[in-house]
Parts: sequence; structure tokens; C-alpha cells
Amino acid sequence: MLLSLPNWIIHIFSALEWGIAAALLYRYGKMRGRRDIRLFGLAMLPHWSGSFFVLGYHVSGDTLPMLLDMSELINVFGSIALLLATLKLLQSTNKIPAAGYTASIGAIMIAGKPQSWLGADIFDTILQISSVIYITFLVLLLVVHRRDNTIFSGLTVAGFWFVLLFISVTIFCMYLATQVRGYPTLSHDNLLHGLAESLLSISNLMIAIGAQRKIKEYERNQLTAAAG
Repeated sequence: MLLSLPNWIIHIFSALEWGIAAALLYRYGKMRGRRDIRLFGLAMLPHWSGSFFVLGYHVSGDTLPMLLDMSELINVFGSIALLLATLKLLQSTNKIPAAGYTASIGAIMIAGKPQSWLGADIFDTILQISSVIYITFLVLLLVVHRRDNTIFSGLTVAGFWFVLLFISVTIFCMYLATQVRGYPTLSHDNLLHGLAESLLSISNLMIAIGAQRKIKEYERNQLTAAAG
């Protein structure tokens, strides 16, 4: 296996944090009697399952690229699930019907269509599609938070956006590891690989802590209401 022990710890914690965040959001939705929030928590599960394929890929010593491809494919469905769950939350604001955003989502996806898709490797295409859908989800998540800040903590929203920093830094670290430091892949460079993965761990932790804060806030409000 290529990963050092510290890198394994970071990878495992990243996966656990995302799963805990999903569970906390589901619990928060259950406490509030909000099916749409519960669905959002469930919509995080595809991405969570995809992380185990990445772990399996590293367990194999990065010798089974099919596992990495499966992770990318699952992430497409994960991004779609998050987008649909966010549209459901947007609809619950009752200010502008969620259907009104369907056209704009299509426009964003078409405008963001990479010119290199034609002739590109199928899994590179899948990764790009997933990225466009995820960015669309992030934009709508901001709209939801602005209209009803009782659904998500600002820290949770920031955590989802922080994933973009993780992706950007990972791409840069891949370049440094392979083109500057002379490693075959980023996985061979424990320092840069650990640095990049630690950002994903931070983003997942932000999402989980934000969800826990909302739970505590709701419990305090319930106690205050009961006492009053």
C-alpha cells in the first residue's frame, strides 16, 4: 500500500466525518419534522459510499483503477441527489417555485459544459459532469440558506463550498508531485497527498459541526419555549 499511516488516518476520518454529517442532518430533519431535511441527509449517502471505493483503491496499492472509476461514477449520482434534495428545500421556502429554477439549472450546466468533452475519456467526462452538477448544487444551497437560515448552519454551507478548495489544491498538488517532485502519481507523494486530503477532512468536519450546532440550537429553543 502506498499510503503512510498518517495519510490513512486522514482518509478514514474524511469518510467518517461525511457519514456523521449525513446522520446529523437526518437527525435534525427528524427533530424538526422536516422530511425535506431528512432527504438531504440521505442524499449525502452516495458520495459517502463513493469514498469507500477510493479507500479500496488505495488498499490495492492503486492497482485497481476500476475502483476509482466506480467512485467517479457514484459521485455523479451523489451530486445529482444533492441537487435534487436542495431543489426540494428551495421549494419549501414557498417564495419562488423550485420549478422556476429548472431552466436556470439547465442553462448553468450547458454554459459550464467543457469544450473538451468531445473525444475525451469517458471517466474524465463523468468527472466534469459531476463537477458542474455539484457547483450548481452549491449555488442553490446559498439561495436556500439566504431564504431560510434555520435549515443549515452557515458553517455547513461553508463546508460544502470548501470542497472546491480541496479539489483545486488536489489538482495543484498532482502537478507538483508528478511534474516537479518526480513521483509517478500523487499517491506516491505522502506529503502533498496528505496535505490535499486534509482539506477534505476539514470541509467534512465543518459540515458535521455546523449540523450539530443546528441540533443544539433547536434543542435550546425547544427548552426555552417549554420553560416560557
